[in-house]
Amino acid sequence: MTVVAGVVGQPIAHSLSPVIHGAWIAAAGLDAVYRRFGPADADGFAELVDQGRRGALRGLNVTAPFKEQALALADEATGTARACGAANLLVFENGRVRADSTDGLGLMAALAGQAPALNVAGRPVVVLGAGGAARAAAAALKAAGAEVGVLNRTVERARALADDLGVAVVDAAALGEAALVVNALSVPPAIDLAALRSDAVLMDMTYRPLATPFLADGRARGLTTVDGLAMLIGQAEPSFRALFGIAPRDVDVRAVALKALGEAA
Repeated sequence: MTVVAGVVGQPIAHSLSPVIHGAWIAAAGLDAVYRRFGPADADGFAELVDQGRRGALRGLNVTAPFKEQALALADEATGTARACGAANLLVFENGRVRADSTDGLGLMAALAGQAPALNVAGRPVVVLGAGGAARAAAAALKAAGAEVGVLNRTVERARALADDLGVAVVDAAALGEAALVVNALSVPPAIDLAALRSDAVLMDMTYRPLATPFLADGRARGLTTVDGLAMLIGQAEPSFRALFGIAPRDVDVRAVALKALGEAA
């Protein structure tokens, strides 16, 4: 029987996850399909999860705005997902739902690949945002030993995240000392990059466009930047193992994804 998995979010038409997983599926010769699911609301997402419980799906990668709901609907969750307060991966087996978060693994893999000189241990970093992606970023960076500060337009949401994860709420002044600034918002706030250290690293969790204005501004100032596609691929690798039971084959999925994006490799 064909294994069915996919990615769910709203909106979802832009997602490159099917391109990446599809390349790995083809390379491994699996009888499987990975597709997009776009329920309009929370009720539609809950129904999709119920379909998984009934055996129609092997699993789902979950993106905005359903990551926190994904954790709430699961029967069991990894410590990582519980720490994040959100899940980007649901695996269905024997009528049960298991939640995990691979976003933190993806973030750390992206940093290792595109900013290998950066060591966040003991250093201040700032995460922009307070949603599910920001939670995953903050949790992963705290686990790596960073001094994490959260900066968000709505201070109450930032404080809730900070209280849950044991990190700090900061204001724009904290950017001046940050070794790393991670944007976990679809539209980052207007911040003065001139205030950043000359050796600061900028990371954007968004990959459409690949060179976001946030990253383009950083590059123009000579800063090291890390793009969201590197994180997408980094989180997809453990997701693929969980969904299909094998490691991804050695395929240049970044080149495949760049082609889909219309960007030059």
